[in-house]
Amino acid sequence: MIARMLPIDGGPPFDLEKALTVVGRNDTCDVRIEHKSISKLHCVLVVAGTQVLVRDLGSTNGTRINGQRVRRAALSKHDILGIAGFKYRLKFGPGGDSSVIDEHPSHDGHDDANDTHAPEASPIKKDSEPVLKRNVLPDTYDDEK
Repeated sequence: MIARMLPIDGGPPFDLEKALTVVGRNDTCDVRIEHKSISKLHCVLVVAGTQVLVRDLGSTNGTRINGQRVRRAALSKHDILGIAGFKYRLKFGPGGDSSVIDEHPSHDGHDDANDTHAPEASPIKKDSEPVLKRNVLPDTYDDEK
């Protein structure tokens, strides 16, 4: 299935043609956004079925979903992805309009499927398998002051 990032308030639209797409200013990035607010290696977008996973790469101006700065998160079709000052909405399907779209959809942007939080994973050890531990870094940042 084709995934396309449509700009909300300016910026270029782009397709997620590969399973893993690196976004940034660097010449080696899959999607290059030439703007001083975009880090050289800003974020990674991973297409997993009908979902897109987002991972910030330590960018200066951050990666946000619905205004919340995130280190990593899942992006649904109702979410707004912020890459520095550029905002995008995810669209799945063939073709797609490349024009700027409305920032205020009829949906409230709240996904009930994300309301449940998995309990913290316990280290698991079996004979010769490595010990698995939960990443101590939170997926989102606390409210910025």
